[in-house]
Amino acid sequence: MTPERYEKIRRVLSRRQPTLSVLMDEVNKPHNFSAILRTCDAVGVLTAHAVPPKSGALPTFDATSGSAHKWVAVRKHPDAVTAVRELQAGGVQVLATHLSQRSVDYREPNYTRPTCVLLGAEKWGVSDEAAALADANIVIPMFGMVQSLNVSVAAATILFEAQRQRLAAGMYEAPQLPPDKLDRLAFEWAYPDLAPGYRERGEPYPVLDERGQIIR
Repeated sequence: MTPERYEKIRRVLSRRQPTLSVLMDEVNKPHNFSAILRTCDAVGVLTAHAVPPKSGALPTFDATSGSAHKWVAVRKHPDAVTAVRELQAGGVQVLATHLSQRSVDYREPNYTRPTCVLLGAEKWGVSDEAAALADANIVIPMFGMVQSLNVSVAAATILFEAQRQRLAAGMYEAPQLPPDKLDRLAFEWAYPDLAPGYRERGEPYPVLDERGQIIR
């Protein structure tokens, strides 16, 4: 661990947005799944949510992620409806990418609120039931012959609007993570091979100095 690497880890974690996320509902193509995680990392998403495809397994990560799967945790849910209800119970607004009578332009919602963007697979999209439960349905205006975007492109478009709003509100200027959680994640990112052993033994992580070196 070099001091420069550790400084970057701390800097990135200090800008993570734990109140911004995505919920991928049966996104089954590995390149789309990976590309969405790459965008999540770019805008500061800490944890993404996913409902596995009917096969029961999340898509295999591939080169499209640019190693983003190392930096964005993925939490699995049994189905989209359960996930939406759980997120809303925690005070998160869920915005479903879905065309309906109540759809609004994707730029209208307030993304400085705790927000999760619900995305469906390209072939069938978000289910009607999950979309109905969402706090709002959002759409990206289209003026061409094709009336939909690749799901990873749609995710990027929406998440960078969220980033724009949060930058304007100063939400990247101060750490959103509690200091103890930031320290814990900094150790896990800096020492991914050592962290599992400490967790398995139920031991606290070692203390790191400002250069990222273990001191005790």
